[in-house]
Amino acid sequence: MEGKLTPTVAEEISDEAELASPHAQYLNSSALSLCILAALEIEVPIDDSQTVALIKEMFLPINPRFSSILVKDDQGIGQWRRVSVKPEDHVHVPVFPGGLSTAAYDGYFQDYMSKISTETLRPDRPPWEIHLFKYPTSSAAGTVVFKLHHALGDGFSLMGALFSCLQRADNPSLPLTFPASLSKPIQDDHGSCGILTRTLRYISMVFNSTSEFAWSLLRSNFWEDDKTPIRSGDAGIEFRPKIVSTLTLSIDQIRQIKDKIGATINDVLCGIIFYGTRLYMHTSSKKSSNLCSTALVLLNTRIIGNIQPIKEMMKQGTKAPWGNHFAFLHVPIPTLADSDTANPLDFVLKAKQIIRKKRSSLAVYLNGKLIDTMRQLRGPEKTAQYIHSTIRKTSMGISNMVGPKEKMCLAGYPIGGLYFLVTGAPQCVSVTAVSYMGNLRIAVAVEKGFIDNQLFKSCMEKAFERISEAALCT
Repeated sequence: MEGKLTPTVAEEISDEAELASPHAQYLNSSALSLCILAALEIEVPIDDSQTVALIKEMFLPINPRFSSILVKDDQGIGQWRRVSVKPEDHVHVPVFPGGLSTAAYDGYFQDYMSKISTETLRPDRPPWEIHLFKYPTSSAAGTVVFKLHHALGDGFSLMGALFSCLQRADNPSLPLTFPASLSKPIQDDHGSCGILTRTLRYISMVFNSTSEFAWSLLRSNFWEDDKTPIRSGDAGIEFRPKIVSTLTLSIDQIRQIKDKIGATINDVLCGIIFYGTRLYMHTSSKKSSNLCSTALVLLNTRIIGNIQPIKEMMKQGTKAPWGNHFAFLHVPIPTLADSDTANPLDFVLKAKQIIRKKRSSLAVYLNGKLIDTMRQLRGPEKTAQYIHSTIRKTSMGISNMVGPKEKMCLAGYPIGGLYFLVTGAPQCVSVTAVSYMGNLRIAVAVEKGFIDNQLFKSCMEKAFERISEAALCT
């Protein structure tokens, strides 16, 4: 797990400090510390001679957070304080033997990603790093990895910052464009309904909100998932190395599935992940197919869910502000009675039903109020411990983002692919997804030595194939 950022030495350039948001304080505590790793796969060899200049000209001006460290006042409240930044201190270029095969460098890169995912960011520097892997792998001629502490912002903010440093490969003068969000808000059509219908919907919302909030409280305080092939239940798993594997799915195929069953892309994605996870569990231990397993699905709580320009995110009163604006949904992973006879589409339909029910309740809002009240009464450290405990009791985390439609380049270097990871969570499995150029790139980070990453990946691929075939047959 990433170490807590408690700076000891830094060259301050401002006596003024800005109060850190509650989320930033939770994510930078002795109990919980998360980072986001974003990997850009470059199609040509990397020349790192311009890296420092690019950081000064493009990266640091995006947001003052990238030139700030987290400090605490006398009451233990986190604050951001501006410091002098030496870009070269944040750039890492690993050295490996030359002239090896791409398969050999695949292994080196996998080990390197595992290594940096568990390393602690230096507390006396702004919490970010850039890693340049200058060796050819099966996916790229070179790879640039941004490591950003989650206290700086959530994936919406940090990936938005990253995209602001990139240009369209076909015409750098044109802005990048993004597809609609993978999920869509529940439509409010109460105005077109009669009084009786609105009353019944209100009663249903109250009932759902009460039951979902109560279930969430039980999940956070008393219940925890069973020990399974995807959950060891051990303490300190956030400190253990993870192995990363990725797979690429066609968004057109996913759209065909969603159109067939009237779902969203997010519903289909969750269905694929849930089905693939149960296939892995069934393959590893048949009796685990029906054990209790829960996923924490990340929910963006902004009014606008699509990536916005950085200038818009920094405005006062914007509907898509910078920072950490997210919540988690507890989503039970549907059970699998028999991998050969089960209908793969049931996983998508169940994911759709469960997520829609939870999104239409006030449970997310009530949980947010509970966390805020806890912070006010017990402080950010105790609240972070509660959040850590809530995450630890589940089996996996899921988050997704939309990426550009067009091919991108970084300072003229064409980018063939990208993906991101969330590290430091006390879970054995983390699954993330981002769209890019008509494809959906899924990254799976699993605990090294406990989960077979290649088998897990193949089960995800098998899940997609079976769901796609089942949808075409309906």
